Amino acid sequence: MSSSGHLEQRILVLVTLGLVAFGLVMVFSATSAAAALGNGNPMEYLQRQAVYAVLGVALMAVASRIDYHRLRYLALPLLLVALGLCAAVLVVAPEINGARRWFLLGPASFQPSELSKLALCLFAAAYLARRRAPRTVGELVKPLGLLTLLLSGLILLEPDLGTTITLFGMVLAILLVAGTSLRLLALVSAFALVAAAAAIWAEPYRRARFFSFLDPWSDAQGAGFQIVQAMIGIGSGGVTGSGLGEGVQKVLYLPEAHTDMIFAVVGEELGLVGSLLVIGAFATFASMGFRIALRCRDPFGKLLATGITALVCGQATVNLAAVLGIAPLTGIPLPFVSYGGSSLVVLLAGVGVLLNIAGNGTVVRARVPHRGGRDRGARPTRARGRRGAPGAGRHGDVRRVDRTRRVASGA
Repeated sequence: MSSSGHLEQRILVLVTLGLVAFGLVMVFSATSAAAALGNGNPMEYLQRQAVYAVLGVALMAVASRIDYHRLRYLALPLLLVALGLCAAVLVVAPEINGARRWFLLGPASFQPSELSKLALCLFAAAYLARRRAPRTVGELVKPLGLLTLLLSGLILLEPDLGTTITLFGMVLAILLVAGTSLRLLALVSAFALVAAAAAIWAEPYRRARFFSFLDPWSDAQGAGFQIVQAMIGIGSGGVTGSGLGEGVQKVLYLPEAHTDMIFAVVGEELGLVGSLLVIGAFATFASMGFRIALRCRDPFGKLLATGITALVCGQATVNLAAVLGIAPLTGIPLPFVSYGGSSLVVLLAGVGVLLNIAGNGTVVRARVPHRGGRDRGARPTRARGRRGAPGAGRHGDVRRVDRTRRVASGA
């Protein structure tokens, strides 16, 4: 691995672990005061998040040491498992805040939609690495488009529009790098926007959120309450903030301060300086992730690195835009920072895969193209001579093998 590859790995590890550690501090800050006022355990959320963080970092370390080429064989099984879990959660999971998204396992919980992000990313990268980029709507629909729509439909039924938006953004990034034409991507994006508009209009609470985004102050005590309180918190933080742990919005005013709205707590307590550092950390993550994808010579690794980077940074962009009031609220957590075990563990495992791509992405495995743009693993070359043909016989076969080896080696 080149020195630039080592540098990208180190920066990616530092940024990721820095965000995780920062997230633990902010989760404690956002939950301890409210828990103490309610006679609860101020350390409860911190302890749970710390357990998830340790598990996630361990998975990241393991994934970084497993050759990512082997993940190709897990692509379809993992996607089928994710589909099954997303269907099962609609039937057997309890309803929490009007949604069925979590399997409850004692004090722990698991959200299948988080696993579906990584599963779809892996499948899309493995599928497109073996075939030419889709040129028509028909090629795009079967099977990648159908599987994406099926998975998104199950997640919408939970309901969870934010995760669906993240899935579409990730798949679009992978398709773009795979070589899909901009015209086809524009058509798909237009379809996605129409579908998102229909999903918003179909649910009264989504309509209320959307109209409150357009003018939150028109219903500051109702549908616009959350975004108004987020704006007040960020605005009151000023340049340097009120001080870590000194914010008041998280205690009595800001709903979901430790999950979707944790960036508002950052803005209030650490001000513009702290907010810019968080945004800069995600910008650095995006830079390193896309540099790894750019350097990778293996198509599967290139697409997989693109998908993981787009997943993390796209989710961060949607969350930050919602908290800052420049996009409707979607319920997407801030990666590595917001409270949530499923998101933290899955994304850290994805970072581990990204680190392995940085180390092994320059290794290219020879592939033999097949009809329809498909290719398979390299096969041993066997030269055959015909009777009466020039160069036939043992010596002619040797010359052909030598010529084949020179071409394969780039000589």
